[in-house]
Amino acid sequence: MGGCFSKPKPVELKIEVVLPEKERSKEELSASGKGSPRAYQGNGTARHFHTEERLPAPHPYPGPQDCVEAAVCHVKDLENGQMREVELGWGKVLLVKDNGEFHALGHKCPHYGAPLVKGVLSRGRVRCPWHGACFNINTGDLEDFPGLDSLHKFQVKIEKEKVYVRASKQALQLQRRTKVMAKCISPSAGHSGSTNVLIVGAGAAGLVCAETLRQEGFSDRIVLCTLDRHLPYDRPKLSKSLDAQPEQLALRPKEFFRAYGIEVLTEAQVVTVDVRNKKVVFKDGFKLEYNKLLLAPGSSPKTLSCKGKEVENVFTIRTPEDANRVVRLARGRNAIVVGAGFLGMEVAAYLTEKAHSVSVVELEETPFRRFLGERVGRALMKMFENNGVKFYMQTEVLELRAQEGKLKEVVLKSSKVIRADVCVVGIGAVPATGFLRQSGIGLDSRGFIPVNKMMQTNVPGVFAAGDVVTFPLAWRNNRKVNIPHWQMAHAQGRVAAQNMLAQEAEISTVPYLWTAMFGKSLRYTGYGEGFDDVIIQGDLEELKFVAFYTKGDEVIAVASMNYDPIVSKVAEVLGSGRAIRKREVETGDMSWLTGKGS
Repeated sequence: MGGCFSKPKPVELKIEVVLPEKERSKEELSASGKGSPRAYQGNGTARHFHTEERLPAPHPYPGPQDCVEAAVCHVKDLENGQMREVELGWGKVLLVKDNGEFHALGHKCPHYGAPLVKGVLSRGRVRCPWHGACFNINTGDLEDFPGLDSLHKFQVKIEKEKVYVRASKQALQLQRRTKVMAKCISPSAGHSGSTNVLIVGAGAAGLVCAETLRQEGFSDRIVLCTLDRHLPYDRPKLSKSLDAQPEQLALRPKEFFRAYGIEVLTEAQVVTVDVRNKKVVFKDGFKLEYNKLLLAPGSSPKTLSCKGKEVENVFTIRTPEDANRVVRLARGRNAIVVGAGFLGMEVAAYLTEKAHSVSVVELEETPFRRFLGERVGRALMKMFENNGVKFYMQTEVLELRAQEGKLKEVVLKSSKVIRADVCVVGIGAVPATGFLRQSGIGLDSRGFIPVNKMMQTNVPGVFAAGDVVTFPLAWRNNRKVNIPHWQMAHAQGRVAAQNMLAQEAEISTVPYLWTAMFGKSLRYTGYGEGFDDVIIQGDLEELKFVAFYTKGDEVIAVASMNYDPIVSKVAEVLGSGRAIRKREVETGDMSWLTGKGS
């Protein structure tokens, strides 16, 4: 393990979030959806949407009374590479100076509302400080994920050394821009047994694939099918905010799917894929022919295999219903979480406010050990213990005991017996690809679907994305990896869509993920599998640190807490193709990182 250094010197690194506490917890809970769209309740019969309803379109040419214009600064107020939030009366704008030119954009990240002025400007784009989404400063377009929407771009003019920004009032208040999309003009939609594109799975990969096709002008039929009873929703939020209702989690309102002719089949399970005849069969016998197919079914959570595994009130968290039920049962009672990975620890943190007691059982000696290493894991464990969570480490569940069929006690291999009214199991997941076993679509020994950089499987016209794939990770020498995270699923869904349209796109995004516990966020970028050392700058005790994960003499991943925007900065450096050497981070001199981008 690398030594723990005193706080780094360079001033520019002190760009930590100075958001008040109340702002900070808002980050994790603010929904990405606008308003509260009602979820579409599907049942075998109501399979298809009608396309009469349209979203109200903003007027393409706002009149003068809809616009506001103001002088926001002097041309010399901003250096190249600087960003500033400026006020236009009807809302704020992000002003950026890059290569001598000024650009004005929406100031909040459409994903969870992060202030982009605290982000990173590099290579003609601004990267969000919270979750790593990237926006082109010339167009405002979303170029890397998470999230679905782009930023508005506003007019800038320079007169007598003053910088003026002109913007529509509506755009200033919306703070997000949905890209222009084609409508579906296929006459067969709604009743025929064939579709041009079939997408299996309506998580981030499936939804982004459908939206990208429409953004690129594709106007034929698209069918998105899901095991869920809801329209696509923000699944990572389930374990961070177990009380959230389906309509608060929805990524797009019901009207959106109608307007753009993206048909969603809910509670629809594909049981076989016939690649020779390009046809799928659903559990209820419904058959659908396709021309192009995207497989993005996600994972199935692993369950306990111990004695008493069938007792009531033992849950995995996969749907809003699961999450809501856990909170209801845990209120004022004893909760136990099995597994100290991301899901388990997020659930444990959330339940501390609600349950009488929260216990965590884990095989490793510290939480997150494989992912974040011993020292960071221990620091996080301490934060949990300070919040009243009890840990039972290096042991596992031997038996679940019930009273009248409902969970009452959990017996551990260490022979400890813990009182428990509700149990959440977070011990990992397996790819939900069982239905493909006889299909001829290649699966590896663990059930993952290997794809190339274009997200193509071994079968022409069949693509795969999201948690179920292994793919070549460009900046780690094309090593075949599985990265079951939200941002990566978005990126893969987009690449799959581009290649359905023969655009020859390749996946090149740098992995970025986050977790949130007790109103604090940990951000992470890179791919740290197989790290052999961790170099920590800052203060672990105070949870204000950055941890560099190294393998040999190269930095392969970085995690931080209360140190924004360092993780977004590192993601930009890695994305530019530059390697970061171990010696660069060992010295504590971060000048290589706080330079003005490449």
